[in-house]
Amino acid sequence: MAKRKTKSPASKKNDYRKLVRYLWLLFITGILGIALIVTLTTFGVFGDLPSFEEIENPKSNVATEIISSDGKLLGKFYRDNRTHIEYKDLSPNLVNALIATEDERYYDHSGIDFEALARAVAKLGGGGGGSTITQQLAKQLFHEPGKRISLTKRIGQKFKEWVISVQLERQYTKQEIIAMYLNQVDFLYNADGINSAAAIYFNKPTDSLSLEESAVFVGMLKNPAYFNPKINMERMEGRRNQVYRQMLRNGMIDQAAVDTLEKRPIELEYVRQGHRDGVAPYFREYLRQYMKEWIATHPKPDGSEYNLYTDGLKIFTTIDSRMQTYAEEAVNEHVSNLQDAFFKLEKNRKQAPFHGLTEGAIEDVIGAAMRRTPRFRKMRAKDLPMDSVLKVFRTPRQMSVFAWGGDIDTLMSPWDSIRYYKHFYQSGMMSVEPQTGFIKAWVGGIDYRHFQYDHVIQGKRQVGSLFKPFVYTTAMRQKGYSPCFEVPNVRTCIEKGKYNLLKDWCPKNSDGKYGGVLNLKDALAGSINTVTTYLMKQVGPVPVIRLLNEMGIEEDIDPQPSIALGTVDLSVYDIVGAYTTFANKGVYTEPIFLTRIEDRNGVVLEEISPKTNEVMSEQDAYVVLDLLKGVTRTGTGARLKSRWGSYRYDVVTGFPWAFNNPIAGKTGTTQNNADGWFMGMVPNLVTGVWGGCEDRSAHFGSTYYGQGATVSLPVWALYMKKCYADEDLHISKSDFEKPIDPLSIELNCERYKTSLGASAVEDSLNSQSANDDPFNYQ
Repeated sequence: MAKRKTKSPASKKNDYRKLVRYLWLLFITGILGIALIVTLTTFGVFGDLPSFEEIENPKSNVATEIISSDGKLLGKFYRDNRTHIEYKDLSPNLVNALIATEDERYYDHSGIDFEALARAVAKLGGGGGGSTITQQLAKQLFHEPGKRISLTKRIGQKFKEWVISVQLERQYTKQEIIAMYLNQVDFLYNADGINSAAAIYFNKPTDSLSLEESAVFVGMLKNPAYFNPKINMERMEGRRNQVYRQMLRNGMIDQAAVDTLEKRPIELEYVRQGHRDGVAPYFREYLRQYMKEWIATHPKPDGSEYNLYTDGLKIFTTIDSRMQTYAEEAVNEHVSNLQDAFFKLEKNRKQAPFHGLTEGAIEDVIGAAMRRTPRFRKMRAKDLPMDSVLKVFRTPRQMSVFAWGGDIDTLMSPWDSIRYYKHFYQSGMMSVEPQTGFIKAWVGGIDYRHFQYDHVIQGKRQVGSLFKPFVYTTAMRQKGYSPCFEVPNVRTCIEKGKYNLLKDWCPKNSDGKYGGVLNLKDALAGSINTVTTYLMKQVGPVPVIRLLNEMGIEEDIDPQPSIALGTVDLSVYDIVGAYTTFANKGVYTEPIFLTRIEDRNGVVLEEISPKTNEVMSEQDAYVVLDLLKGVTRTGTGARLKSRWGSYRYDVVTGFPWAFNNPIAGKTGTTQNNADGWFMGMVPNLVTGVWGGCEDRSAHFGSTYYGQGATVSLPVWALYMKKCYADEDLHISKSDFEKPIDPLSIELNCERYKTSLGASAVEDSLNSQSANDDPFNYQ
């Protein structure tokens, strides 16, 4: 056996030096290689890097915010439900939890933490992974998180993130980077960014997040879908507890706090945010359509169009969030009671909810509604024969339908569901500050998820007796009539040929009662048709229409005398706007819903102010208000001045209170009780309410239930009660301000009679020519 040769000490020492030399060479080569790759990455060899401008202004889809007049968020228009907030708006609990868990040496590195990176590669224990908060931000801003890519591309992307991270650290402060990162994270359920997440999961602003809530969000960062507190609370609690232990490791909390916190359950206060959820959905949808037109005519400085969903505009509205909430509550409270009464009255009637229609006519109504549905249009687009379409609509299926108190899961055919929805009473309501034209509340319907038709701006219905004050105003201005001017309560005709009538027009009083003499105050308070007909006969329809045009109503109205009794179709928006003229001392102020629009940086893009028009003198407006106050003192709106008892079928629950302040108002009820209106005014608020079913043939069978005083006046009463209870709103309880100059018209009817003398009325009537008998006794 050959003898093994033993290395000399000198040879061993030489081998050791070679090994050290090789290791140093490997180390230096690695460093140089990384430096070379980083350099090449910087010069874009492995793909484009964001420019300096992109680093300075990184692209991010920011939601447009809709802000109320009292500074509350009404809603957003978004592709990503993201609203940027600054570092000062973050809870310190959130910042501490984030740094302890995701990047515990955050304040000691310049974008890349090589110690953490080495530990992650070696898979050693410790807080956080290899990526710093800045690297995660770079990935969020300039790459597509979650997208599957090859290992080679991922390595190249990692080097890009290093370069971008260093650039971000040079451009922004540590605090700004934290805010930017939290603004980018997607927390699921339209919770894009921490601001939306705090509102959706815990219903609070970001700066109010507790340590427990902050730990939930930081725990979700690892994988929001996997650590979803709504889906798997137990898994989320385990992850949250890891956040606590990381905070303990970094000396931010002690062991006693950890022991206490880990025992507490996660308590979510989930508030869904979507385009159909939240306050003022009808208004927000109208605003969306308005903004589309605004964007088309207001380009950016570079000529491109703003994007409503990604450019982070701020829209400042006139809507008061408190008053909007009160209005929606009032509609829901009363209309739900009204609906209960309607169902009980109609349930045993074969033609329900329709009145005056044959079965064939009812089929036609439902068939017409069917043709407007998306389901019908889709089937017809596929060239399905009508027989097949009708079979689908008449076949029962499982569905969820609207009901007060919550949707109902039921078995029903689409055809029957259409008829079911025809039963529902709808409501439209708008409230305006007459001096400024600011719309304070806008309720377009009872439930936006099921009924998208907006009864404030889209719906136009006959206004009934709400029209009469315009006739009275025209007559008093043209003829000089006093509110105390007396007219016999007899049927009055306007003959064929006059005002282009094709036949005599002789309307009746709604109650069929006649006799005696009424002054204009009492006649308007009682909504007496014969007196309004008399006034229309004196002035004709054209001057009345002219007055309406001056008060902002631009509808093409047929100049027929019948408009005196409200046969004109108008929207809630139009009629409320016109009535503001009376409350604003004769000056019409166009109702507006915006004050200004800003870009995401706070630059004002447009400021909005209302159009105004001096329609009548302050005295004329004050005289009309005096007439309208009589409606709520002794007329059809007198329920406001007395304690209310319960109606049959619980139409109104009964209010143990009454209004004692001056209120100018007017009820309106149309043919067959198809529409019920109420307009109520106090010095600094004009509010109009409409109520009725979608189809005019669906309505209460009696005026007792279907009149405006039952259908809509209670909504106004509930709303105003809530507004008055909120003293911060400063809704006036005072009387309307009297003109400074002495009135030339006597409003006290006792003094009026005395000043005229006993035969004044008779002389006035006798002065009419025999060929122009204003009363046409019958």
